[in-house]
Amino acid sequence: MILSYKGIKINYNTVGKGAPVVFLHGFLENSTMWEETILYFSDYYHCVSIDLLGHGDTECLGYIHSMEDMAIAVKAVLDHLEISNAALIGHSMGGYTALAFVDLFPDIVLGLVLLNSTSFPDNEERKLNRTRAIDIVKKNPNAYTSMAIANLFAEKNQSIFVNEIKQIKNQASKTSLQGIISALEGMKIRKDRTSILNTLEAPKIIFAGELDPVLDYAQSLKEAEQCKTDLITLGGGHMSYIENKEELLSGLQIFLKQIKEEKIGKL
Repeated sequence: MILSYKGIKINYNTVGKGAPVVFLHGFLENSTMWEETILYFSDYYHCVSIDLLGHGDTECLGYIHSMEDMAIAVKAVLDHLEISNAALIGHSMGGYTALAFVDLFPDIVLGLVLLNSTSFPDNEERKLNRTRAIDIVKKNPNAYTSMAIANLFAEKNQSIFVNEIKQIKNQASKTSLQGIISALEGMKIRKDRTSILNTLEAPKIIFAGELDPVLDYAQSLKEAEQCKTDLITLGGGHMSYIENKEELLSGLQIFLKQIKEEKIGKL
């Protein structure tokens, strides 16, 4: 489905009935990453997946897509669907977007899942790496996306999920040059939102990959303790929805049930 927004098109999908759950993909991904997950939950929840700015079939809005820009676009979709509150599940960059959404629209959020994501900002080294990535992608976007995707998996899993990696690379190759650059710029300047995560009163949880090559697992443990957030450890890398699919689905099922029961209890 397409929503006209500030002169561009936002692509989103909606299926199922019940409590709304919004699925937000990561960098170089798009809403198709959630297809199996949504199939699992659509009998019990109203599942909404959105192509974030510059990804999938959603067009670019500018040279920089800040996490706030992403979050406001998500809010526009929810307003269009007349959804007044929802749980948010964000993978990687989708988690950064979800945290910006919590910051901007806290009363709407029924629960928050950070999947291979963090409330911490980029450190100086990471910012420098993103700047280098922008230089690389300007010269050879396909080589950059191919390399970036493979490096998201735990080393032990790269030979196991060959077909999945190929499919993700195919989806990533559809991301426009401007979409890639705008997201890299936006992630580089994102705010420290540890205080937002810490003070969020709705249920919240972090799913962390013990072998995540992008986010240091020890840092995730520190973050969970600092922000009073539950954490579930998964044995793979950054792509938990593939590397640890069954454990993730089970954990999400328990978490979403908790949100539903908590909401019913307040009625």
